[in-house]
Amino acid sequence: MNVQTKATKNVNVRKMAIIGVLSAVSIMMSMIPGIGYIPIGPTNATIMHVPVIIGSIIEGPIVGATVGFIFGLTSLIKALTQPTITSFAFINPLVSILPRVLIGILAYYIYEFAMKLTKKASISGLLAGGLGSIINTAGVLGMIYILYGARFAEVSGASASTAGTFIFTLAATNGIPEAIIGALVVSPVIMALKKVIKR
Repeated sequence: MNVQTKATKNVNVRKMAIIGVLSAVSIMMSMIPGIGYIPIGPTNATIMHVPVIIGSIIEGPIVGATVGFIFGLTSLIKALTQPTITSFAFINPLVSILPRVLIGILAYYIYEFAMKLTKKASISGLLAGGLGSIINTAGVLGMIYILYGARFAEVSGASASTAGTFIFTLAATNGIPEAIIGALVVSPVIMALKKVIKR
């Protein structure tokens, strides 16, 4: 086995290990009430996008998308096994899974672009963490609006005619705290992990 083949094998093993660890973290978070999914009104706030963003930045968009898929799958399973009045939307993979996969892809490119501009991992981590969180909120609620806007508003106690305003308000209520938490958690974790990986 030549040096290049061995190095490639080591990288692939590391990627698989990180996918396994972060996916396990996502599954555990989804099972602990008030940690992975935090009920706020008719929907849930979440910090489950954080492992997705971390995996994406550390090991690239394929790892991020894979962990995002696991996150989305837990959301779909939760909608099936612990239904609420809005679970009908999350049974659709376009709502529960697709936006979470996109987090894992886009967060990587946000981080890389920010690194080119700033040359600072701390700032790049803040941006990727914050914007990755916004991608989650905008993606999920955007798909809900497109596919189920009026129905979602009605079951949540709002009128169908105000579906856009209602969903936008939900996005702001959930999205801003999630973005702040995402930025503040992702940045220091990324800086610490990158130091460890370089050793």
